[in-house]
Amino acid sequence: MCETMGKVDICLIRTYWDFEYPRPFPPNFKFVGGLHCKPAKPLSKELEEFVQSSGDHGVVVFSLGSMIKNLTSERANTIAAALGQIPQKVVWRYSGKTPETLASNTKIYDWIPQNDLLGHPKTKAFITHGGTNGLYEAIYHGVPVVGLPLFGDQPDNLMHIKSKGAAVVLDIHTIGSKDLVDALKAVLNNPSYKESIMRLSRIHHDQPMKPLDQAVYWIEFVMRNKGAKHLRVQAHELSWYQYHCLDVAAFLLSITALITFLWVKACCFLFRRCVRKTRPERKRQKNKKE
Repeated sequence: MCETMGKVDICLIRTYWDFEYPRPFPPNFKFVGGLHCKPAKPLSKELEEFVQSSGDHGVVVFSLGSMIKNLTSERANTIAAALGQIPQKVVWRYSGKTPETLASNTKIYDWIPQNDLLGHPKTKAFITHGGTNGLYEAIYHGVPVVGLPLFGDQPDNLMHIKSKGAAVVLDIHTIGSKDLVDALKAVLNNPSYKESIMRLSRIHHDQPMKPLDQAVYWIEFVMRNKGAKHLRVQAHELSWYQYHCLDVAAFLLSITALITFLWVKACCFLFRRCVRKTRPERKRQKNKKE
């Protein structure tokens, strides 16, 4: 796998500087974060009616992605009880058993048009597990986030958004109803979260090319030029010990050891010479005294 990755001409990275921390990258790393995002389409009649029924309070979208189909009954009841305490309507993607504490303001669906819901003008917040695709849809449409990371890259993704002031992150394993309610109230009522996510959204949209167009361009660039060797750093041609400069370190250590060895030997030689010279002199002085 490492050898194959080392032969890659162009790497398409599914993030962008609205999300990433600034740091250097090789010239063959191209950022195409949000290439799947697109303007929202109209919702179905049933879903649109439910969203419109929220009035001025708006809607909260809740999804833990496609990999998590259901939760434990205790956890689902805790979350449902919290969602029932906010004035907003909630669209929850959930395929497990209906929670006993489910309130009238929450509607459960096996599948939701997440991008279209996040792009709806009445959407006020997004509860997510922190997948890259969902976070970029939130950035694209400017919707602040409440994060419930589960595994993999999700905690790190949400920490990126939190550090930029656009999210509140909770631990789904220890979360209580009050914790989720407080997090939602903070995101919904504190304008700083909306301002932060809108700033990220402006950065995302302010690009010379759309991410999808850029991805297509660089793929075709590699095809037209039979590769992009001129963009690859020469580090890929080095062995692992050369890459980590272990050969250089071994050379410097050997030189240092040699110099130390010669220094010690020279000191020992001089010391012995001095001892040999002082012994006869002491003997003569002793004989004179006697």
